[in-house]
Amino acid sequence: MEPSRRREDGSPIFDSLDVDLVMKVLANTAFSPFFVFFIPIFYIFQGAKFDDTIVVASAIYWVGISAFWFIRWYSKLYRNQGSFVLRPPALDWSEQIVVITGGASGIGELLANTLAVRNVTVVVLDVNPIVTENYNVAYYKCDVSKWEEVEVVSKKIIEEIGEPTILINNAGVVQGKLIVDLSAEDIQQTFGVNALSHFWILKAFLPCLLKNKSGHIVTMSSALGMTGVAQMADYCASKAAVIGLHESLRYELDKRYKCPQIRTTLVCPGHVLTPMFKTVTFPKFPLFGFFCPSVQAVAVVKTIIVALDDQHSQRILLPFYTNVIPFVSHLPSFFRDLVQCVSGADYAMESFVKISGRRPDEGSLPSEFNEKE
Repeated sequence: MEPSRRREDGSPIFDSLDVDLVMKVLANTAFSPFFVFFIPIFYIFQGAKFDDTIVVASAIYWVGISAFWFIRWYSKLYRNQGSFVLRPPALDWSEQIVVITGGASGIGELLANTLAVRNVTVVVLDVNPIVTENYNVAYYKCDVSKWEEVEVVSKKIIEEIGEPTILINNAGVVQGKLIVDLSAEDIQQTFGVNALSHFWILKAFLPCLLKNKSGHIVTMSSALGMTGVAQMADYCASKAAVIGLHESLRYELDKRYKCPQIRTTLVCPGHVLTPMFKTVTFPKFPLFGFFCPSVQAVAVVKTIIVALDDQHSQRILLPFYTNVIPFVSHLPSFFRDLVQCVSGADYAMESFVKISGRRPDEGSLPSEFNEKE
């Protein structure tokens, strides 16, 4: 199939017709306990008896659906030591100090500016300055892949602004090269930015959260951290490392630091429409876009803010197809290869051009590509 490049558009006025929209509708109708509850009642009012097959079957279906949502709800409640009847107190955004790595572009930039509108004190760590008109966004130049720089900058932040309450490890970079073509600098940059930076930020700021026994840590990983594709070995491996870090951090907070009140959220999005993956190509057939839609950056930001508002530890997979990825590796090898073939993932990076995170040794960006449009 001839690949096509997805456009980096703004947020659409209407939802696109894709599997995510279908699942959203189904979640509020056919898979909604409230909606399904009225189905057997409807048949009874129409004259059916309680032991009629249609009434029994619909009642069993309602019990199954209700059990699914209850278990999902209780799992979240259990993870967060929540109450059956009381919600956590509302988050006072004006009291928060949010540190965002890689906050000068893409998801990080949008998130920083969105939080700033909420009267939140935002601290952006990046090698490039953030473009913003918000007075409460502070920028600190920092290569978060290097502990020496993070250590120095973190002390300045605590002294000049205060102790952070929310950490968002968002910085990321992609090389888009085959394994043999990756230089030592490429691999060091990928793991430094995508994985080691998470350790450095935690090492610098986690003591503040532990001292106050509260806070929230958001870990930006990727759907590719749950699988592997050609020409993305370093990226997939670095994002998989971050998922392992997130899981270990959760149990350290619960079992060793005795600080379950510090929340942790893992975000694993599929393809997001940002400059970093602007030159990726995808299969052209229409159903691919239906089953594997790209995600607008604003959708990811909205989900993160909702998670912070909820004050619950959770795992966020979006769009819908990313929920299936962890199970694909358990399929028979021929089905696994079929999924890989249909997805076009092994050829998506063939025409890739690195736009964001370019190092001086990589030269300037080709003139036909602009990081911001």
